[in-house]
Amino acid sequence: MAESDFQFEPLSYAVESLKIRFQDRPDVYVAGNIFFYYEEGKPAANVAPDVLVIIGAEKRKRRSVKLWEEPKAPDFILEITSNSTRSNDQGIKKGLYEFLGVTEYFCYDPTGDYLAPPLLGFRLEEGRYVVIPPKEITTTTIVMASIVLGLELRVIGREFRFVDPTTGIELFNLAEAEQQRIEERRLRIEAQARVRELEARLAASEKDSPR
Repeated sequence: MAESDFQFEPLSYAVESLKIRFQDRPDVYVAGNIFFYYEEGKPAANVAPDVLVIIGAEKRKRRSVKLWEEPKAPDFILEITSNSTRSNDQGIKKGLYEFLGVTEYFCYDPTGDYLAPPLLGFRLEEGRYVVIPPKEITTTTIVMASIVLGLELRVIGREFRFVDPTTGIELFNLAEAEQQRIEERRLRIEAQARVRELEARLAASEKDSPR
């Protein structure tokens, strides 16, 4: 479970926004804070990634993820680092994910207390993790690319977001997506009202014009 609000908020955002992003893809499975068993017959051989994505896996509800029942290891894992997880995130988990063949592994430290820089990424190349170089890094901004997701991971200040690099648009969580839907509906209603008003004025003008 998330250690505090600092870890919970980016975790819930990541899961919700990725589920919305891939909602029309029946072959993309997104989950958060779920048990991932990686050795059949050994219940103790498990880990619980904060966020995982398997591309090519059936989109269905699971009680847990079992590696031997999936087409492959996760393509993407994100861990939200805290004081109690920092050593595992950079040690045991990193080695395990590399061994299992997780294509991309990212770590994000929402408080900036445990990782420098607060967003780190690793990509599997010839069976070994190599550091993903940031596309941009300043004192306030970090931008990294996820090839498997086709997205950018951005940290601006203390805010973590996924961004579509082709449009520059940030991915929304459920509440933000609903708010956008409501706003778009309001704008459509207002536009339709303006059209009806214009049509009424034109009809009145034609009626009043001399024959």
